Amino acid sequence: MLAEGKIIKSISGFYYVLSEDVVYQCRARGVFRKRKITPLVGDLVKFEADNGTDGYIIELLPRKNELVRPPIANVEQALVVFSVKEPDLSLQLLDKFLVHIEANEIEAIICFTKMDLLTATERERLFDVASLYRSLSYPIFFLSIVEQENYAPLKAYLKDKITVVAGQSGVGKSSLLNGLDTSLQIATNEISTHLGRGKHTTRHVELLPIAGGLVADTPGFSSLDLSHFNEEDLSLYFPEMKQRREKCKFRGCTHLAEPHCAVKDALKSGEIAESRYNHYVQFFNEVKETKRRY
Repeated sequence: MLAEGKIIKSISGFYYVLSEDVVYQCRARGVFRKRKITPLVGDLVKFEADNGTDGYIIELLPRKNELVRPPIANVEQALVVFSVKEPDLSLQLLDKFLVHIEANEIEAIICFTKMDLLTATERERLFDVASLYRSLSYPIFFLSIVEQENYAPLKAYLKDKITVVAGQSGVGKSSLLNGLDTSLQIATNEISTHLGRGKHTTRHVELLPIAGGLVADTPGFSSLDLSHFNEEDLSLYFPEMKQRREKCKFRGCTHLAEPHCAVKDALKSGEIAESRYNHYVQFFNEVKETKRRY
């Protein structure tokens, strides 16, 4: 039987393919190894199933995109999960996540977790920060394990989508998934007080059926490599800069020292946030330094 399906889990050389509500345990044909092609969770595939539940992947269908870490394909949107305490919120790291997501043409949804740990004054400061990102068209959700009603509006974003959950360790990604679907009971760990970060409780990439969509629970990580970016493309991944770069006087403007720069003009007038521009400069220099070393 030749059929089409979607890889929802990959463990130890076995690929679990969902097709018409049935999951098939498949191996990949040797031709993939010879061509140095690795099937990924999220891939649409053609497969043969000879005995009902076991089979072989015959062909990978074209990918919309693919991520390296986590290794997953055809992602449509990302829940970018950042805690507001334990660990403290890092806007620089948030912007680095958003740059990677924009570069892969994935929609981003920002989720601030552990809201119950904030004082009233701290909440007000966070709402000011959130308004900046909301002005860039990023949906914002404020979540905590003691305010379960806040999860309901988020579920509407998941329907019929492949969603990846991204964020550093210990920010509550597994708790968020448990909040979205209480039947999951994904293992969670508290923050390590010695290391100041969460333990890696998620060991593999798997697409979980949640709220009418498929959501990837992925290993947490705390840094993102910019080495594969080009300096001249970096501003494309800042929406507020992308929409203004065509108005710069010079083609290929880096928005650093060039005259008649629309981005710097917007910065001066307050239309672009200083924090976002400063992070752009940091990332630009990071990319430049990486290229210089190699």
